[in-house]
Amino acid sequence: MPAPPGTLWSPDHPVCPIIIGENMNFPWLLPLCVLLLGYGLGSIPFGLLLTRLTGAGDLRQIGSGNIGATNVLRTGRKGLAAATLLLDLLKGAAAVLIGAALIDGGGPMAGAAAFIGHCYPVWLRFAGGKGVATMMGVVTALHWPAGCIFAAVWLGALFGTKWSSVGGMAAAVSAPIALWFMGRIELVPVALAMALILLWRHRANIARLMQGTEPKIGSGKG
Repeated sequence: MPAPPGTLWSPDHPVCPIIIGENMNFPWLLPLCVLLLGYGLGSIPFGLLLTRLTGAGDLRQIGSGNIGATNVLRTGRKGLAAATLLLDLLKGAAAVLIGAALIDGGGPMAGAAAFIGHCYPVWLRFAGGKGVATMMGVVTALHWPAGCIFAAVWLGALFGTKWSSVGGMAAAVSAPIALWFMGRIELVPVALAMALILLWRHRANIARLMQGTEPKIGSGKG
């Protein structure tokens, strides 16, 4: 007989069957698996891996030292930057979809964990990216219309100002607002939490913007 929702232990459970003993319940274990899976996916540093594999150098020693697509672009490899952007986006979306398939409410849980994993990967001593592409992947998988607004705001602000940081921050702020007006109130807390973390990750950019020293696309650190 299948286990009831939220119960991990069952000899016939389709996911994560763990044989410990009869009639043992671990309702916390599957949510933990979802969180760890999301974090693990999010913490894959695609930008760093791609630049190393293609001989473009150690991304942490280039430009801002960030592992995201914007810094990959500073290597002069536009294809690598596009691939990094896509993969960082997809890992956020994949975490949401896998989490949702494993447990009720697992989508937002796994998506948030993937975002944290990207920003603070244990493999890189918690020095990760700023989370824009991964957040877009998470938001799009949770509610694709909000993801479209995220992308539109990102691109509009990016090309309108030529500041990558402004594009990312504007898009992040737009996500919880869009979800609110679209009636997806239950998703607003996770989107708002990601937006606040993303803004914190951009605190140096904010300081440079206020000082008028923030570099634009195609220039130095940022």
